[in-house]
Amino acid sequence: MSKRLLIMRHGEAGPGSVDAERKLTARGHAEAARMADWLQYQELDEARILASPYVRARQTADHVAASLGREVESLAMVTPDDPPEAVSDWLLEQPGREPLVLVSHMPLVGALAGLLVEGRSDRGLGFTTAAVAELEAEVWAAGCARLRRFMAPNDVAWPDKRT
Repeated sequence: MSKRLLIMRHGEAGPGSVDAERKLTARGHAEAARMADWLQYQELDEARILASPYVRARQTADHVAASLGREVESLAMVTPDDPPEAVSDWLLEQPGREPLVLVSHMPLVGALAGLLVEGRSDRGLGFTTAAVAELEAEVWAAGCARLRRFMAPNDVAWPDKRT
């Protein structure tokens, strides 16, 4: 049985001189809410929601948590410039098979997706704000995952399609 990892970039953030304190803009909140609404239809009832401690990632994760009826766990090792290899190692240590929703930042989200799917962190995806990459794998090691889908807020069609 495969494991699922949904890697999400935070919504649009405003400027700020202290990066960790930057907050979502109104558009960022709307993007996060749109993707959180979509995520509630993705069989994530037992998901763990993990987020960077930076304000904008936590705000985005709060939208997801509210939509899924879950709590957010802070994960200090997923800030923008953290190494994707450390996150991959952490993923390997996770005992459960429940889906994980990881809310973080560029360049980490792109590098992590590249490492897990292509085996190279320099081959990552370009995540727009609030975009989600859904990966599937038996083990979270370099090159062992499969990209199931990639969704951005503009890809989600409401109210007709909830796919």
